[in-house]
Amino acid sequence: MASIEVTAFSLEELRTHRSEKWREFPSDVLPLPVAEMDFPVAAPIRELLMEMVSHSDLGYLGPIPEVALAFADFAQKRWNWSADSNQIHIVTDVGVGVVEVFRLFTSPGDRVLINSPVYHNFNTWIKETHLERVDVPFVQEGLDWKLDLAAVEEAYRSGVKAHLLCNPHNPIGYVYSKSELMKIAELAREYSVVVISDEIHGPLTYSESTFVPFLSLGEAAESVGIVVTAASKAWNIAGLKCAIVISQSPQMDAKLKELPIATHYRASLLGGFATAAAYAKGGEWLDGVMRTLDSNRYLLRDLLDKKLPQIKYRVPNCTYLAWLDLEGLGLGRNPSQVLLDKGRVALSPGKAFSPHTLNFVRLNFATSPEILTEAVNRIAVAIS
Repeated sequence: MASIEVTAFSLEELRTHRSEKWREFPSDVLPLPVAEMDFPVAAPIRELLMEMVSHSDLGYLGPIPEVALAFADFAQKRWNWSADSNQIHIVTDVGVGVVEVFRLFTSPGDRVLINSPVYHNFNTWIKETHLERVDVPFVQEGLDWKLDLAAVEEAYRSGVKAHLLCNPHNPIGYVYSKSELMKIAELAREYSVVVISDEIHGPLTYSESTFVPFLSLGEAAESVGIVVTAASKAWNIAGLKCAIVISQSPQMDAKLKELPIATHYRASLLGGFATAAAYAKGGEWLDGVMRTLDSNRYLLRDLLDKKLPQIKYRVPNCTYLAWLDLEGLGLGRNPSQVLLDKGRVALSPGKAFSPHTLNFVRLNFATSPEILTEAVNRIAVAIS
């Protein structure tokens, strides 16, 4: 397979972009909170979009078997998962997918399990569907984090209806082991819990770890599991709006067929075909991105070791998001605000992911080495 080098745009070019990341803050701020990459879009996606726009092919999204077929082929080649392309449904984005799955499997007032610190919109989706959140936090052991499976079982036993799983995990960069996921599947079947696995970061797993799709685990997982995912994170096309919801058993698929028909048509035509192109033709670009991100995650470690050794950083096994413990800097209960005010660098506050991680920030390192270096320099100046 040919090698593709993927490098970030210059800061000058990025300042012209119209996404939230580049419009939320004043121009003197380096914005590193929003989970989008600063890299050019993969050529197969870009060429398809340009062709569709040039031909004014901008109508409504209709039948699009290309998405399911491309994803199933990608999953087989990357993860040895034989996903059933007939059980793949289109939705607008992962958030809409989770909300609609909640509506199928739960009723207002039911209890949903999460494992914090976790992507902050998990709470948004639970609130939107009038469900009650139950949290079994990860246990911190030095720089590492561990899932408390005994506490998960206790939560299941207490009557939670669903477990919203971030697989692999944002923000801590944790990749679940096969045995952990098998235990979750077995417990969920025993206690009649539906596991909704958000696998949007799956393709962004580094070579030392193995991403395991929940539905690849066999009968136990298939009987309780739903996967919600998208090409948006791995191929940087979040603004195009398309995601997929997947089952792997006749019973779960029958339930997914009750999804409102509008969930398909609210995805975009451009998003649907860009998603198909990503899974079918974007593999070489993704490999190039992973090489760049692999370099950046260690560059960040080296920069912090040299300039800010007080910051604790576990190099993540997945994602392009660094989870940084700033307690050693003594910046108080909202260090991200201090760094924004004094250093003009924007990071995601730890309190957004859990009330117990106030000293943390999340930093997006899917950018250039120059911007990453400047961000660390600004933090160092802010605390001096």
